[in-house]
Amino acid sequence: MLKIKNLLFTFLFLVPQFFFAQYTDVINSNRPGETMSAYAVGKSVIQGEIGVYGIKEKHDLLDYDATGFGTDLTVRYGAFFEQLEFILDVQYQMENFDTPYTSYKKNNFRQTVLGAKYLIYDPYKNYKKEANIYSYKANHSFQWRELIPAVSIFAGANFVGADNPYYFSPNGDISPKVALVTQNLFGGGRWVFVTNIIADYITTDYPSYGYILTLTHGFNDKWSGFVENQGYKSDFYSDAIVRGGAAYLLSPNMQVDASISTNFKNTPSILYGGVGFSWRYDGWYKEKQIANKNKEKAKKNSDNKEEKIDYQEKERKRKAKYE
Repeated sequence: MLKIKNLLFTFLFLVPQFFFAQYTDVINSNRPGETMSAYAVGKSVIQGEIGVYGIKEKHDLLDYDATGFGTDLTVRYGAFFEQLEFILDVQYQMENFDTPYTSYKKNNFRQTVLGAKYLIYDPYKNYKKEANIYSYKANHSFQWRELIPAVSIFAGANFVGADNPYYFSPNGDISPKVALVTQNLFGGGRWVFVTNIIADYITTDYPSYGYILTLTHGFNDKWSGFVENQGYKSDFYSDAIVRGGAAYLLSPNMQVDASISTNFKNTPSILYGGVGFSWRYDGWYKEKQIANKNKEKAKKNSDNKEEKIDYQEKERKRKAKYE
């Protein structure tokens, strides 16, 4: 297992997630990492992000081996404001456990979260970079503004059914989840650094606190890659996970991805990998853009027509005065 992990770490740094702000010409997906980006998908835009993964666990202390697979689905919808999006995040997992004495299965919703995210600060709003026509170096050098992150807040709730084996209580529960999200763009947007600071299951007997750090890099217009570190701690379960992978843009509204994850401990040791697909529908957004442009064009034509009529009236009055 240790040799496999060492090979994976090397692979993660060599393999070639896209990162864009608010509504963009290409899809803005949170996959394949676990971080939530600071920017929303855009008002009236709906987006689905789905994946499947396989998992392998080995617990040295409890002496069990587990294998299984799961699926996760995230639905994002921008509404009311450009900065706001609503998020549904669902994960279902199935595992087979083998011990020296018995075998058993575990399957249920590992996570069901419904909430909303709002962008409270964007360092690039109303900012226009002035190009230096005399210096290529000045146009491509480090900008201090890059150190200022975009900041969002997320607030939602966990919904857990009764007798869920992935939960620490046999009773069903609804508990709050909040997160602080920051995002920095470096190198003209080719590098993106995202942080999530998370407080989960806040009102339960075992609240969880954690972080996720993700660094992504766009290699070209199609390929991008990422590395990520996630840590969380509670009296119920704590861990630190590293993951990485790549994403490929099929079209402006479709993306495929693949990722691999592992941890550093053996209680249990975890190794899992998966593939995913992201798709968005932005037709309503484009219809509004076209409608707004038509309104602006009609208003401009109307203003020009009024100016023309006023000019003609003035010319008639001028001629009548001297005739």
